[in-house]
Amino acid sequence: MKQRSFDSAEFALKKKTTRGEKFLADMERVVPWQRLIAVIEPLYPSSGRVGRQPVGAAKMLRMCLLQQWYGLADEALEDAIYDSQALREFVGIDLPLESVPDATTLLKFRRLLLDNDLTKALFEEINAHLAQQGLLMRAGTIVDATIIAAPRSTKNASGRRDPEVHQAKKGNQWHHGMKAHIGVDAESGLVHSLVSTAANVNDVTQAGALLHGQEADAFGDAGYRGVDKREEAQGPQWHFAMQPANASTLAAVRWARRWSKSRRSRPASAPRSSTRSM
Repeated sequence: MKQRSFDSAEFALKKKTTRGEKFLADMERVVPWQRLIAVIEPLYPSSGRVGRQPVGAAKMLRMCLLQQWYGLADEALEDAIYDSQALREFVGIDLPLESVPDATTLLKFRRLLLDNDLTKALFEEINAHLAQQGLLMRAGTIVDATIIAAPRSTKNASGRRDPEVHQAKKGNQWHHGMKAHIGVDAESGLVHSLVSTAANVNDVTQAGALLHGQEADAFGDAGYRGVDKREEAQGPQWHFAMQPANASTLAAVRWARRWSKSRRSRPASAPRSSTRSM
């Protein structure tokens, strides 16, 4: 059993539990860590080589998830772990005994996941775990899409922009980046499918890929109208939100009806006198 440092022991004895610590405790409890690590370890560098030994896959996975949860850059995450005892406890780092993996190590780990398509494998493993726990009802799916901004700069090694990134117009504003198409379980709100494309790809073309095939109903906003006519999206009964123009008209009609009803229910006021009192 590893001996705790003074900092770790003092942190464990403090009386107040912060919201951040509660969140990390929940993640410690609900994430299927052993299943996810088992997906990574066959492709992760093993110990025994000459030179600096690799950081354990479990610690790197926890750091990668922290980065996603808190939206931090590589260097910012490294600094945050140095600053926060709660984050160090979650990752499993005791500073007197070991240092925090640096930003370059985290970047290499993320590239390992991407190059070997492990992010998809991890996502599927999480969905399998949720299904086994009965958290995915699979009776209905909500589809939606969001644009992920990307830099327009060409100041990089290749001297050009990423060919997979494009610009798209949303409303009256242009956006440059990629688009995440997401399928969500209608009952639990948990994400069960994800497709990434360039920002200029129409949402309707990816809706079929977001269905798992077992849902009876599918839901989308007004931008998905017409998807029920596409062959790859057949199966569920599609339901669409009202178009913005119709929604604003309906809201005005409802307001007018409420106003008219309130006028009718208001008692008649006494007629005003046409002469002034002296």
